[in-house]
Amino acid sequence: MPRKKRPEGTRAPNGASSIYLGADGKWHGRVTMGVKEDGSPDRRHVEKKTETEAIDAVRELETQRDNGTAPKAGKKRWRVGDWLTHWVEEIAPLKCRYKTLAGYRTAVYRHLVPGVGNHWMDKIEPHHFEKLYAKMLDAGAKPGTAHQVHRTARTAFGVAAKREVMRRNAVELATAPRIEEEEVEPYDEEEIAQLLATALARRNGVRFVLGLVLGTRQGETIGLKWERLNRKTKRLRVRKQLQRQTWKHGCDNPHKCGAKYHKTNRCKEDCKRHHRKPCPSPCPADCTSHARWCPQRHGGGLVEVDVKSKAGRRGFVVPDQLFDLLMRHEQEQAKEREHAGSEWEEGGWMFTQPNGRPIDPRRDLDEWKGLLEEAGVREGRLHDARHTAATVLLLLGVPLPIVMEIMGWSNSSQAKRYQHVTATMLESLAQQLNAFFWKAPEDGN
Repeated sequence: MPRKKRPEGTRAPNGASSIYLGADGKWHGRVTMGVKEDGSPDRRHVEKKTETEAIDAVRELETQRDNGTAPKAGKKRWRVGDWLTHWVEEIAPLKCRYKTLAGYRTAVYRHLVPGVGNHWMDKIEPHHFEKLYAKMLDAGAKPGTAHQVHRTARTAFGVAAKREVMRRNAVELATAPRIEEEEVEPYDEEEIAQLLATALARRNGVRFVLGLVLGTRQGETIGLKWERLNRKTKRLRVRKQLQRQTWKHGCDNPHKCGAKYHKTNRCKEDCKRHHRKPCPSPCPADCTSHARWCPQRHGGGLVEVDVKSKAGRRGFVVPDQLFDLLMRHEQEQAKEREHAGSEWEEGGWMFTQPNGRPIDPRRDLDEWKGLLEEAGVREGRLHDARHTAATVLLLLGVPLPIVMEIMGWSNSSQAKRYQHVTATMLESLAQQLNAFFWKAPEDGN
């Protein structure tokens, strides 16, 4: 059926859409979307090969206009990879802490950009992300890794949605991989006793006692300074933590600077160089890593940073026994300082290397693993000591507000993650229930 033509001598009303065949042989459509910021009409143009395609494109623009979902005039159209790169390099650093940003960058550059980076922000669909997660799992990635990639994409797209970069947030509609909550078994009384005895026989071992008793995090413990311990009140303040950060190039050509250290080939199947760790992948063609070898390197190494949150800035009274251990440790450190002489680098650290420098987190973790093995205690994370401290507080019946203050929690929901019901607690409850329901008969009855 031929399309109706407007009677000769009449014109379409102002603001109406128009479709016409151009001199170039293509079909063109023009839709009035509203008014630009300068007050001039915002009239959009589409160009298609056929009239049907032009009609569909015009109708889509009209629908976006009527629903209020049309992108504003002059707005840049982003590809996913370009937006993620812009977000992780220009926006996220203004708010995020170092480790959070490092996790974002890994998710963006290792997974999201290669996996979905070529899509347009306003065209990508939820299933594109779901296929990426499935591909990661098939390649051997852990569900937690895929879930981290999902959370990163959700955060980046959330910012894009607020800035009206696209019409809808496809990540919000995508299904994230299911992850099982990791079960943590705190150390029991016998294991704690073995750990304490073994730790105190080691140099700087009292730092592990602090973690088991007061629940200090690894970075907080190795970042403690003597100036934050009040010897009169026995109050210890936690304000900072130590963190290992990646070095950055200070040269003009990072790729050329690190050329000597670029990995070009994959390791052989029987590779023993990397021991228990997985062999690293070859460097990309434009690799700019290996900054630790740069003569002008900066921004890396052991860095003292603020604790995780406002609640993390806390203080607690050290138990007498633990305070005595710290005083004994201070005396031993004084002997080491005298023995080291000019080699000692004074930083006021409570726990140090033999030359006065702070302890590296990696070396600290290795010592924890050795401590477990020497004590004959099952393998566990260093962070499990914090779970143990929280569970002991539960066992002692310490009120939740005090527990939150000691542990540095800003939310009471953390108690569910860190405080675990142990067999000792269940046995104690069974005895209480037994005494309540089956009371011993009174004498003479």
